[in-house]
Amino acid sequence: MNKLKSAVFYGCLTKIRPLVIFYLVEYSISVLIMAIVVLCTGKLEAGSNGLEVASAVFLSVMGALSFREDFKAFLQNGFTRRYIFLSTFCSFLLVSASMALIDTLLGNLLHHSINYFTFFGMLYGYGNMLFNWLWLTLVYATFCSIFYLAALVVNKVGRITALLIGVGIAGVILLIAALFRFVLSSELVSRIGRFALNAFGFMNDGTVNFIFPVLTFIVIGAVFGLGSYALIRRTELK
Repeated sequence: MNKLKSAVFYGCLTKIRPLVIFYLVEYSISVLIMAIVVLCTGKLEAGSNGLEVASAVFLSVMGALSFREDFKAFLQNGFTRRYIFLSTFCSFLLVSASMALIDTLLGNLLHHSINYFTFFGMLYGYGNMLFNWLWLTLVYATFCSIFYLAALVVNKVGRITALLIGVGIAGVILLIAALFRFVLSSELVSRIGRFALNAFGFMNDGTVNFIFPVLTFIVIGAVFGLGSYALIRRTELK
């Protein structure tokens, strides 16, 4: 357990400096943009969900880059692949939770002061900051998991094969879209759509269930996490 704590601490520690730089750059640019908008229009406006998008992009890059450097460092210090996997995803959760807390607090503050609209607010409203933070944490952690798995795949099969896999996935998505559009019955499409809406908390009676989207992202994150664990057990740095 102490070894796992040390690994998680190291994983989080290496991300503090990039995180600070990210927020300094992000909010400097945001202030500059707002200043330009005020000068050009005379109105103070902040737009919509740009801060969350920037955080998601940052975490995606962090998830992809975390594999090679952290994996190499942990292997050199005698950590098993199981500990590497657990420590990596614990650090993803902690960093995602920290960024989600910052973005939730500032997003709600900006919404009530200069009419900024957050992702969660546009979907579910602004009445529940706890679920806003929890939902955003899981969304951010999911982005980390997806791109961490992508980095593992690239390392395992090579860039060319990984690119072909990406093309294949895009083809499958297009095929599914075509099936929905031209093959499946409208009743079946409607049922699938209702199921998807329910999974993200939008119930048939018009109410919102905050538990369902949380469970949905937990399941999505678990799927990508299990994929990463299956790969990392057989991964060697190239």
